[in-house]
Amino acid sequence: MTLGERLDAATAGLPAPLAVLDLHALEANATDLVRRAAGTPVRLASKSLRVRHVLTEVLARPGFAGVMAYSVREAHWLVGHGVHDILVGYPSVDTEALDSLAVDPAAAAAVTLMVDDVAQVDLLARAAARRGARLQLCLDVDASLHLGWGPWRAHLGVRRSPVRTAQDAAQLAAQVATRDGLHVRGVMFYEAQVAGMPDSDPLVRAVKRASVADLDRRRRQVVDAVQDALGHPLALVNSGGSGSLETSAADPVVTEVTAGSGLYVPTLFDHYRAFTPRPAAYFGLDVVRVPGPGYATVFGGGYVASGPATRSRLPRPVEPAGLQLTGREGAGEVQTPLRTRGQDLRVGDRVWFRHAKAGEQMERFDTVHLVRGEHLEASVPTYRGEGRTFG
Repeated sequence: MTLGERLDAATAGLPAPLAVLDLHALEANATDLVRRAAGTPVRLASKSLRVRHVLTEVLARPGFAGVMAYSVREAHWLVGHGVHDILVGYPSVDTEALDSLAVDPAAAAAVTLMVDDVAQVDLLARAAARRGARLQLCLDVDASLHLGWGPWRAHLGVRRSPVRTAQDAAQLAAQVATRDGLHVRGVMFYEAQVAGMPDSDPLVRAVKRASVADLDRRRRQVVDAVQDALGHPLALVNSGGSGSLETSAADPVVTEVTAGSGLYVPTLFDHYRAFTPRPAAYFGLDVVRVPGPGYATVFGGGYVASGPATRSRLPRPVEPAGLQLTGREGAGEVQTPLRTRGQDLRVGDRVWFRHAKAGEQMERFDTVHLVRGEHLEASVPTYRGEGRTFG
């Protein structure tokens, strides 16, 4: 039975557009993430999942510990649903959400907030003072690779944090230490140029090797400098992503690694050599018209991923095999025409797609159907289905 036949059988009678998770693939991916982390706890990146049921089920598996949230409001909501270790991976200036967190002792104890600027520190200090709270902080340290030969300079990685050197991090930690109600418990490094780039190209592999060597040196320097500035050891040194678990976990200074996309494996993760991609997330659209020979049109489909506006961000039809988006229309706002290339599609047939990114697909659906083999095991709400959209 083909993938498309399995998904058709499992979702027979369910209306499209619909989202599906293949549980066999998801569970195999979860096992593989833990294996690759080699004993280092794996923190789940919620932005790449956006389904609370999946978060809680995976967290119950050995090897996983804690959530990396992307919003303070999301973190507070998850605490209310029993998640007790949450690192917010991005700074926030949402004063209302920060006040709400500060006034809730259980949430303040469970959530660690991210900073990389004194302005953010001041904002958190004011929230802590207003509510008489103690807020936990983590310093976001730039993990990009900087190269230079003479006048030539290159920045490889994301433009994320202004904190790069051990001195930068120590100075920020010292600033935090002068504010009442704030406690630095960790540092984070996200090496996007290692974790988020397929390693099928020799040049990319060379960049990754250079980045890993640079980070192995800088992480220890940063941790030592921050601990010296604070006068106490750090409980948390976070690093990595789905594409870099092995190299991040191999550094003895790292206490945990983060992964999320590696559970769903969207199309941007198809060309990694470091692990075996097992796609687990799909969405199904129904053929609503056949405009002419060699074409079929499905309802919906305009689920384009964030990032640079290139074809790599478009969804990809995968079942039946051989279908392609048209160059003129791409993925449509209401309907998506496909070139069928010999496939005999008829009105009412179902076409299965994969999204370019992991969690963003789930923002388009209020329910995701959990499939095992050709059977529907459960249907659960996404964040959107629970009435939650955090950005």
